[in-house]
Amino acid sequence: MAKKTRSIARERRHIRVRKHVSGTTARPRLNVFKSLTGIYAQIVDDTEGNTLISASTIDKELREQMKGLKKIEQAKAIGKAVAERAKSKGISTVVFDRGGFRYVGRVKALADGAREGGLQF
Repeated sequence: MAKKTRSIARERRHIRVRKHVSGTTARPRLNVFKSLTGIYAQIVDDTEGNTLISASTIDKELREQMKGLKKIEQAKAIGKAVAERAKSKGISTVVFDRGGFRYVGRVKALADGAREGGLQF
């Protein structure tokens, strides 16, 4: 039996959530991943298996804005950026996928930023 770690537990939670949450062409999935240093958001169409939009703290366009911000402020900015990019592609409603992470802190800040940017979920 494999050793239980936090990352394995998160992956198992994510698999469990993904049984119920999937993105369609009409309502794609907003996927969140956070590492110790950054946060990443993608809007995915699961029916075709395409990533439609992505934004992260390491994006070339957003990297300069992230300097000097706290991690929660960075997450909120990424949420707004992904919502802005989604609007430009005509996406207004999404399904939120927290990626097995608890809905607190940076994950919640990203979701709030996306809502402020105009995404509905």
